[in-house]
Amino acid sequence: MNVLIVDDEPLARARLSRLIAQMSEYTVVAEAENGEQAIACFQQYYPDLILMDIRMPVMDGLDAAKQIAASEQPPAMIFCTAYDDYALRAFDANAVDYLLKPVNRDKLAQALAKAQTLNRLQLSALDEGQQVTGDVPPVETEQRSHICAKSSRGVELIALDDVRYFLADQKYVTVYYMVDDKVAEILIDDSLKELEREFSNRLVRVHRNALVAIHHIQGLERCESGARVKLAGLDQGPQVSRRHMPAVRQLLKSL
Repeated sequence: MNVLIVDDEPLARARLSRLIAQMSEYTVVAEAENGEQAIACFQQYYPDLILMDIRMPVMDGLDAAKQIAASEQPPAMIFCTAYDDYALRAFDANAVDYLLKPVNRDKLAQALAKAQTLNRLQLSALDEGQQVTGDVPPVETEQRSHICAKSSRGVELIALDDVRYFLADQKYVTVYYMVDDKVAEILIDDSLKELEREFSNRLVRVHRNALVAIHHIQGLERCESGARVKLAGLDQGPQVSRRHMPAVRQLLKSL
């Protein structure tokens, strides 16, 4: 896999280049100092992957990424930045991953592997004239692939594929998701209404305060207050309200 490194700091470019040199399946074909140079290098070398800084002079990484993403066969994009407040905008620009500087070798390797898998699926789908399907979702222009949350550790990115449900409590929304086969939870800034509008094809409302990931629904189970959604990996899912029960039952018939 051919890689283009884009960063206005020579030391940062050198560090990424050294890390990639330790991985035999990747080759750095060019380096660029800003977004304009990145576009020029992309048009010259057509790399499979771009490691892109965000804050750069002349043209920043987000603007460059959007222009490159409009090409017929866009490369996979991984943003590498010292700032954790660009995560949502990065994934809006169809980034495969988002790494904070100084970039850790293991996290870089994981991001590169993810990009390589996605690249193979895209090429296969092009050959067969089909949409990309499977464990790695297609890159979409309207939907995020990750949910952004802020914690004491900084910005955390939660893959939507790992999310089981969202639960609102007054003005706070908690996302429940799986990490290493264990349930984790964290507060997010998105409202249920925003999430429902953006992910209408992936989430279903089961209660005025709960949205559930359709892909992980296994059925319904009785409880003292009525019924709960049975979700993969969870002992207990959110309650289904009477108002939403008909729609949930109809959905279950179609799964």
